Amino acid sequence: MALGKDYAAQDCSLARALEVVGERWTLLIIRDAFYGVRRFSDFLVHLDIPRAVLSARLQSLVETGVLVKEGHDYLLTDMGKELWPVVHTLARWAEDHLAAEACRVFVHVACGTRVGPDGTCSGCGRHVRPEELEIHAGPGVRRRTDPVSLVLRSPHRLLDPIRT
Repeated sequence: MALGKDYAAQDCSLARALEVVGERWTLLIIRDAFYGVRRFSDFLVHLDIPRAVLSARLQSLVETGVLVKEGHDYLLTDMGKELWPVVHTLARWAEDHLAAEACRVFVHVACGTRVGPDGTCSGCGRHVRPEELEIHAGPGVRRRTDPVSLVLRSPHRLLDPIRT
């Protein structure tokens, strides 16, 4: 018997959130959207995801209002941008408990200082929005050769579109 896609029997806000972002691949798509990936073909090659799965996840994220499609581009909405603390915290948690070294480092552009696990700049003490962050390749990044990975080896401001 196939598992359902919703948690209708659960009286829980986390269960509702999982209905939107809890499927496999979904948070990675959202992560890539923060990194500046906008085109279907770039998501496809960077995530190495089956085409049908990517299409279904993108459609679902558009339907729920996390992404909007403008021409050929998928962009995070304000609602989608509010997921940044979740994405960042999960990545930092994995670095602390599952990985030896950081794959990505996030720097507050105004200060040039690394942002801590809670999203606070260690230089100025401000909680930093994704628009104010620059992504850098960390010591744990793998040397993948797909076009998106090559672009992300250089410092890049979050949410700015990548060009492959």
